[in-house]
Amino acid sequence: MELNTNQIIIEPLLTERAHYLRKENKYLFKVNPKANKIQIRKAVENAFSVKVTAVNTLRQQGKKRTVRRIEGRKPEIKKAIVTLAKDQTIGVFEGV
Repeated sequence: MELNTNQIIIEPLLTERAHYLRKENKYLFKVNPKANKIQIRKAVENAFSVKVTAVNTLRQQGKKRTVRRIEGRKPEIKKAIVTLAKDQTIGVFEGV
């Protein structure tokens, strides 16, 4: 199944951890759970015109939630930590 760039990158994650990763030229994205590392690399390179050197992925399990005695779950998400080549940045994270 072929996914396009808009289907792979769901949103950039602007968390405290993502802020500290930027100092190492790494950026954090929420991605489609069906996307693999090669697809994520191509999507980031096409969307932001940068050179990606590495992609690390992780899955965050959905947490149990109880609201008024009704149990449910938050959805599982997949995150990607994308490392860029030296002297390259992504404007979304820099506030441009």
